[in-house]
Amino acid sequence: MQKNYTSHGPDEQTHGVASGRVVILGTGGTIAGTAEDASDNVGYRAAQLGVEQLLVAIPPLANYLLETEQVAQLDSKDMDFATWQRLALRVEAHLARPDVAGLVITHGTDTLEETAYFLQRVLAPKKPVVLTAAMRPATALQKDGPQNLLDAVTLALDPRASGVLLAFAGQVHSAEQVRKIHSYKVDAFASVDGARLACIEEGQIRWLAAAPVTGDAVGTKALSASSIDAWPRIEIVMNYVGANGSAVRALLAQGVDGLVVAGTGNGSLSVGLEAALREAQSAGVSVWRSTRCDAGPVTSSTEALPSAGALSPVKARIELLLTLLWQKCGAQSR
Repeated sequence: MQKNYTSHGPDEQTHGVASGRVVILGTGGTIAGTAEDASDNVGYRAAQLGVEQLLVAIPPLANYLLETEQVAQLDSKDMDFATWQRLALRVEAHLARPDVAGLVITHGTDTLEETAYFLQRVLAPKKPVVLTAAMRPATALQKDGPQNLLDAVTLALDPRASGVLLAFAGQVHSAEQVRKIHSYKVDAFASVDGARLACIEEGQIRWLAAAPVTGDAVGTKALSASSIDAWPRIEIVMNYVGANGSAVRALLAQGVDGLVVAGTGNGSLSVGLEAALREAQSAGVSVWRSTRCDAGPVTSSTEALPSAGALSPVKARIELLLTLLWQKCGAQSR
């Protein structure tokens, strides 16, 4: 996709703003959405405005040295592997540039936590890669996108920031811990076990905890080694009253490479569901056990199916996807 560049301000430091170039990558979402009625916060169309248009509505960003690129333009409920692949490669390319201090990615809220975790595991960046979004469209009477985007740029320039982060509603979360916890409120995200990293208050970042140390990156080589259609198929199933395993057997009949089960409590499973999952495991399907609870790990035991640890079901799916993709591409197993 053609890149569009915009530099704001004559110098890298203007009016006391921290120096450094920030690259903003647009992918669409509610932050770029529009509605016919300014009082309508739900009946809008996502991904209608380009990232350049979003910047024009935020005058303070004129004090920063910015560069923009429209990587995708979609509603994040429709996020796909092809966009993930393209986004990871563009982020990697910009991170390698010595003039770039950090990146910001505008995204929809629905699958933001999945994209954030994917990028963290693939790239494990030392520079900050900050995702941001909005719960209200750009045409709303009280839009939240402009402040979130301004905060994200501020965070991307903070020398203490690193890794993939979320700047949203004045809060900073890590890719590993963040989850969307509300369907409508403007403060829709929280960190598991209350592990938020910082608050952004009037352009100042108040750190509450050290930014997480970035681990080893899976790398982008495996992403490009095979076509998207050849990526492992990982599905999520859930334990609930009456779960009998029929969904697992249907998926097994279709052909699936891995299954993540969102168990109850500490990853507990009904007798029928566990039996079906063990059938899948015996057939060569990788099975990981997570929990449908909002927080807390699934403890491991030699008798139970493999645990996904503290990963949510959607993040466990990404971890299993990358594990199988890496193995498939012949890389050394972690």
